[in-house]
Amino acid sequence: MTDRIEGLWVALATPLGADGAIDTAEMARHAKALLAEGCDGIVLFGTTGEGTSFAASERIAAAEALLRSGIAPGRLALATGCPAITDTVSLTRAARAIGLTHALMLPPYFYRDASDEGIADAFSAILDRLPDPGLRVTLYHIPQTSGVAVAPAVASTLRRRFGSVIAGVKDSSGDFTQFLAFRAAVPELSVLVGNEPDIARALAEGGTGTICGMANLVPGMVRAMFTDPHAEAPLRAALASMPAPFLPVLKSALAARTGNAGWRRMRPPLTEASEAAGHDVAHALAALASAHPA
Repeated sequence: MTDRIEGLWVALATPLGADGAIDTAEMARHAKALLAEGCDGIVLFGTTGEGTSFAASERIAAAEALLRSGIAPGRLALATGCPAITDTVSLTRAARAIGLTHALMLPPYFYRDASDEGIADAFSAILDRLPDPGLRVTLYHIPQTSGVAVAPAVASTLRRRFGSVIAGVKDSSGDFTQFLAFRAAVPELSVLVGNEPDIARALAEGGTGTICGMANLVPGMVRAMFTDPHAEAPLRAALASMPAPFLPVLKSALAARTGNAGWRRMRPPLTEASEAAGHDVAHALAALASAHPA
């Protein structure tokens, strides 16, 4: 068992069949290919995976399919945060029952005026119902999307209360001062970034890696940032080649690269990007990867 998420973990996108169901065979193929290309692990049903659009039963079934495909449970994490604490408890417990260690956990979202004390109480209520010393939780801070922050003080409080069960924080705010605040408040946690251009300087400041979406498309370029101080420039260029909205375009580029149209499909309320947008981005990324081999 790995106690913390560290290194390069992919926020996996979710392929869909024509009926809107998860294409677990393609999902497993993609995950295994990324691991073979040097990624350290896979996070299922985070923001890039459209996680809040999938039922708990769908998330668990997909995770089981990846385990059956031969992926080790220690290389998988499941996003389990829900608005209702009882749903988060049930989903996290189900993930543990199939052998997963790591849960990426959003705070209860929707009530954007919740206090830091309330957020800490919500996480505590979840973990009090999960008296499991083998569980490892990575708190998920993405307030620009979820509407609810995980303050560094909250992370510190939870670490004091629950020890090593609170293993890390994923800071997807894109604000590097926020990353530094997590490092200062809870230096014993694994602090990861979601914003790829921040990887190198986060590592230099004691960060432990990334959980990111661009690794779906250019894992080698992302991995290069771990060792090459000059690798940030091509990665920034890669991101600049991605028109908005990011996630539909990322999935369309995956469809262009793989020839599998299922990657373009989105769960409502998100809508598909054009096929042309995906081809353009896939071509631009291929050119960048060729010019800057990992």
